[in-house]
Amino acid sequence: MAGQRPIRLPPLKSLRVRNPRKKVENPCINVMSSVLACWASAGYNTAGCAALENALRTCMDAPLPAKPPAATINYHLNRMYDRVIPNATRKK
Repeated sequence: MAGQRPIRLPPLKSLRVRNPRKKVENPCINVMSSVLACWASAGYNTAGCAALENALRTCMDAPLPAKPPAATINYHLNRMYDRVIPNATRKK
């Protein structure tokens, strides 16, 4: 244990995590692709695709889902930067 050296990180401007949260996919995309596929196979015949078109309209008229709260991981990493790398100068 006495022979171990502390881990040294290279000089960094800041500690950051890329994309802490994945983007939420729009729920209407699957319905819209079904409508487009129906139109392509039926030759833009509205009679055969009416059910899918109505499903797309109801999906598009539905209220948007609530946004998830913003991730604070990068704020806390920058706040604790000096504790992780003591006496380090940040790159500008």
